[in-house]
Amino acid sequence: MAEERKKEMYGRDDEAGIYLRLMTYEDTDKIIGWRNSAEVRKNFIYQEPFTKEGHENWIRTRVETGEVIQMIICELETDRAVGSVYIRDIDRHHKKAEYGIFIGEASARGRGVGTAAAKLMLRYCFEQEGLHRIYLRALAGNERAVRSYEKAGFQREGYLREDVCIDGTYRDVIWMAALAPARA
Repeated sequence: MAEERKKEMYGRDDEAGIYLRLMTYEDTDKIIGWRNSAEVRKNFIYQEPFTKEGHENWIRTRVETGEVIQMIICELETDRAVGSVYIRDIDRHHKKAEYGIFIGEASARGRGVGTAAAKLMLRYCFEQEGLHRIYLRALAGNERAVRSYEKAGFQREGYLREDVCIDGTYRDVIWMAALAPARA
């Protein structure tokens, strides 16, 4: 099985010890568990609980239609899934998409996995998908994530005051983006 999954790699980082593979229906229970954990959910703009039906609908209506590309972050040594990266709202005309990530396994947090996964996903987006701009929104106050995004190549572009309402409280959002490298 490990050999089979490694054939599906969409980038690897030996230093961080991770690789990316496409998400499948078999990842549903793991993703639901991660996204419903308090540690992951608190950093998302969309904080409603995830359900199996909702996630499978996401796959059918967004992933299978090509509007979303979602990958699983796996450890190289064990093939253990530790999180997910994705691009959504893919705009092929303007060659841009919105980026998202979550590290679901607590043991994978704080050791550079998120930064490495972001770099791999950016490379995939620019080289394989031919996209020009990848943007993201981060809740203000999530400085750990913002620093990780900056290390991966994203730059701050804007600060949106009271942009989203979460649990009855308006929250500020930091807008960031990475552009494809200029080609010679």
